[in-house]
Amino acid sequence: MIAAAVFWGAVALATWTYALFPGVLWLRAKLRARPYAAADGTPRVSLLICAYNEAGAIGRRLENALALDYPRGLLEVIVASDGSTDGTNEIVAGFAPRGVRLLALPRQGKIPALNAAVAAASGEVLCFSDANSMWVPGAIRALLRPLADPEVGGVAGDQRYLKGAADGERTYWDLDRALKRWQSAAGSVTSSTGAIHAIRRELFRAIPPGVTDDFWISTQVVARGRRLVFAPDAIAWEPAAPSSGGEFRRKVRVITRGLRGVRLMRELLDPFRHGFYSLQLLTHKVLRRLAVLPLAAILLATPWLWDDGLPYRAAALGQAAFYAAAALGALLPSRGGRLAMLVALPAFFCMANAAAGLAAWNALRGRRIDSWEPQRATALSGGSLP
Repeated sequence: MIAAAVFWGAVALATWTYALFPGVLWLRAKLRARPYAAADGTPRVSLLICAYNEAGAIGRRLENALALDYPRGLLEVIVASDGSTDGTNEIVAGFAPRGVRLLALPRQGKIPALNAAVAAASGEVLCFSDANSMWVPGAIRALLRPLADPEVGGVAGDQRYLKGAADGERTYWDLDRALKRWQSAAGSVTSSTGAIHAIRRELFRAIPPGVTDDFWISTQVVARGRRLVFAPDAIAWEPAAPSSGGEFRRKVRVITRGLRGVRLMRELLDPFRHGFYSLQLLTHKVLRRLAVLPLAAILLATPWLWDDGLPYRAAALGQAAFYAAAALGALLPSRGGRLAMLVALPAFFCMANAAAGLAAWNALRGRRIDSWEPQRATALSGGSLP
């Protein structure tokens, strides 16, 4: 009886997280749509980029920023260099005649660098970007249009991976993009991605240590009673991690800091204050990141239930097939034909959940990850723009 209760409880939790809740989001977007006003505007904008040893990417990133379709006199570009030692500062300083500001900071970590960049910024709207992101020409205008609605306080852009990205990663982001569309249509997206997002200056609060900066910055919008919406035409292209090991470490870092961010912003989990968004945040940022627990419970309970009927035997065989496909996906090249495509998503799913499990352990024992070591020596040469 205990094994069956554990099995069905875990199945219910995993089904809600991965299947039922996306369905609820889709229905909510269809039945309770909340349109917002959108119009072109030209407020003063500060584009903030943090960099640590980004000599291989920062020059091209700044050329991309200066080529964006926005009045040059209204666009302030600030690079906060977090103790870079590889020539990043010299490259950025070379753009000073074109209006780029360099903040050459001592090595402290990304969070202090971002806080310093915001303190130095003068824009009415703050736009945030990774040092290896490449924005489409109209990205800033796309981020600004929803801000014509006074109820909208922040805008999440659309992060996409270059063609060199693995199939599993690209599929994950395709699914995430659909969720953001549904969330935005009926209320607010859960949070933004650091590659491309914007908020009104007055909604920014200093970022505390040990959290994911994009989560903290964007959820302040919802905490202050404004909407955080998705702009699908504000596109930023990024390369994938240079190795699966690098992607695993990145996910451990991001999820560890993300769970700490949810704890610090736990006020948003109060449904009496924040309504449906609280359920959305709980499911998307807590249950999905801790899904390794019900998945492990299902895996461990199934052998005890083999003799209890066909459903349990089917579950055991289904899990065996899925994890075998994941193992095969981990062994095959990430872009190696039709078979590799079929097994790429199970492999990525397992990798992401393993990283989430380690991150949950970090959060449980109070371990913070404050250091910032980007691994992208060939950040903009590992893929090509579509």
